[in-house]
Amino acid sequence: MTDKNSVLFRPFDVKTLHMKNRIVMAPMTRDFSPKGVPGANVVEYYRKRAAGGVGLIVTEGTTIDHPAASGSDNYPRFHGDALDGWAKVVEAVHAEGGLIAPQLWHLGMMRNPKQVFNPDVPSVGPSGLKVPGKRSGHTLTDSEIGDIIAAFAKGAADAKRLGFDAAEFHGAHGYLIDQFFWDGTNERTDKWGGDLVARGRFGVEIVKAARAAVGPDFPLIIRLSQWKQQDFTKRLANSPAEWEAFVLPFVDAGIDIFHCSTRRFWEPEFEGSDLNLAGWTKKVTGKPTITVGSVSLGGSDDFIAAFAGQGAEIAAIDSLVERMERGEFDLVAIGRALLANPDWSNVVKNGRFADLKAYSKDVLVELV
Repeated sequence: MTDKNSVLFRPFDVKTLHMKNRIVMAPMTRDFSPKGVPGANVVEYYRKRAAGGVGLIVTEGTTIDHPAASGSDNYPRFHGDALDGWAKVVEAVHAEGGLIAPQLWHLGMMRNPKQVFNPDVPSVGPSGLKVPGKRSGHTLTDSEIGDIIAAFAKGAADAKRLGFDAAEFHGAHGYLIDQFFWDGTNERTDKWGGDLVARGRFGVEIVKAARAAVGPDFPLIIRLSQWKQQDFTKRLANSPAEWEAFVLPFVDAGIDIFHCSTRRFWEPEFEGSDLNLAGWTKKVTGKPTITVGSVSLGGSDDFIAAFAGQGAEIAAIDSLVERMERGEFDLVAIGRALLANPDWSNVVKNGRFADLKAYSKDVLVELV
């Protein structure tokens, strides 16, 4: 291990989560679970990353027990018979000395009902809006919102029961939880709408319900972002004060780690500081944070461009390491680099950078 990168390989502890290093496998949708059930190929996919030295695996998005949650018959579910498949994933990851958390997901209005298992079930959202001004789905009632909150909590409880080491809620990128956060898709005037703090209530109540279901010691993570798939330039908060008011209720609700998604981790979040979103979130909450966003990719590439098929060159990680040394954030999530290099963590630990393969769209064709 090179001294320069040693911070990446220091242990990290949160409650019952005892990570051997600071590297997190980022959640990445793979679409290889027929009828929503993860099979042997999914087990092997995650086993390889655990064997490759990742400190914590966060799975691809797994859909909660709600008829309008999923966007594909091949997205893995986190309920019913799919849980047997996830139990095998947990067993394989633990056998390699790894740790794993499911990402619990509801697509909301990002779902296309014509392409999924329940085509007669409409897509749902806080105001039936996929993008601002274009109503194309069902506006959730208060009781329906309560059912979805309960489904997220059940997912967290099932994660603990199956032996997962933590659970993450997908509250980013314009999916259901984030649709409540964003004023462009949440026009409600009841307790689920209003200013940013009020729009955050749905996510906060999910965390509260999950914390009650799993007890005080099981680690809970939430993924947040300013940007949306519907609009890359959108922002929830325009100042540190606005962001602080938004995220502090999640701390009170029981969140242990914030997973802060940006398209480029090196870009400052607010004027007057070079802190990124993870840095600001740690500063205002005091909680551990995960940074993510084009880590280990060349500066000209970003998340969406790479997944659209553009290649990316492996870049030096000096800036990332320096910022971690300063304590700006605690953990780093690696995405596409781990698709191309299941052993990315071990390769970097041993300083064998020449052995790293560049990401390309070819790695998406199969689950390897």
